[in-house]
Amino acid sequence: MMRAAIIGIGAIARMHARAIGDLEGVELVAGCCRTEEKGRAFAAEFGCRWYPDAARMLRREKPDFVTVATPSGAHLEAVRAAARRGVHVICEKPLEITLRRIDAMRALATRAGIVLGAIFPQRFNPVVRTLHDAAAAGRFGALAVASTSVPWWRDDAYYGPGRWQGTAALDGGGALMNQSIHGVDALQWIAGAAMPGLAPGENPVERVVALTAVRAHDRERLEVEDSCVAILRFRDGALGQILAATSMFPGQMRRILVGGRDGTAEIVEEQLADWRFRSASPDDDATRARFGGPSATTGGAADPMAINYACHTRNLQAFVEALRAGRPPELDALEGRKAVAIVAACYRSARTGRPAPVEDPA
Repeated sequence: MMRAAIIGIGAIARMHARAIGDLEGVELVAGCCRTEEKGRAFAAEFGCRWYPDAARMLRREKPDFVTVATPSGAHLEAVRAAARRGVHVICEKPLEITLRRIDAMRALATRAGIVLGAIFPQRFNPVVRTLHDAAAAGRFGALAVASTSVPWWRDDAYYGPGRWQGTAALDGGGALMNQSIHGVDALQWIAGAAMPGLAPGENPVERVVALTAVRAHDRERLEVEDSCVAILRFRDGALGQILAATSMFPGQMRRILVGGRDGTAEIVEEQLADWRFRSASPDDDATRARFGGPSATTGGAADPMAINYACHTRNLQAFVEALRAGRPPELDALEGRKAVAIVAACYRSARTGRPAPVEDPA
């Protein structure tokens, strides 16, 4: 039986706890946060123990791994605490809010000899993986266009006083860094699958041009964007688009569109809205039947918690299987870094008014 613990008891921690509860041979033993009332309620709900700080929890519980569910700009500190105790880590998206902090996390993990994995549950969404596998098989031909759209809505209370969301220090960005980073990661993962010559850690996106704005919230209170539009140039010459918004009432389902000379596919949340290729495959009808129905969830279009945690379970399961096998996880820190590198380039472009290159790890 593997022992798991959670650092940070916010809203997403409940998804982590439920996902851990679904894993065979894994026990959630503890969670930590500074607020006693919240911590004790969480412990009672999930049958574990509460601690006021990570260091004490790690010392007493000696977990095999922890999940990090603190605000985004506090992930480095959580990883540092785990590295000191030699505890493996899987970290909620984004890995951190700057590439410098992500690279510091990677260095800590290397020195401590621990595994650092990332959480991007859309990579474990069967319909998204279907597009990835089609790209890897060359079914689209040379990609022409790949786009992600997250036209969501967040009300004023979401960015209200006392909330870390929307702050530069802990959120690191707005609609692009927080909400749309799932789509950014899925897009680069799918497009990268069509580029077999990429080196380890090399980003499939070469450069970006982006604009950001605050259009639906208090500009004096919101420190980051609620709207972003970006154009991408991939390394193989393909073009990409990103729409990231928490400014579009009442919120719509997210979309991924991928197409080239030999085919086009589109996902609307969990529905495969289009799946057509120049050369048909015997499995195409079964794929359409499997994913052709309407999505069972709005995926957080207006409610941040209206998300199916099943993909979190698959993400954690893959991490646990890698630990048991003594191999790096498929979604390691180097992979998790790629989406943040694209987001960072978008913010740099929006700030300077010029195209910005996407930074690969040194």
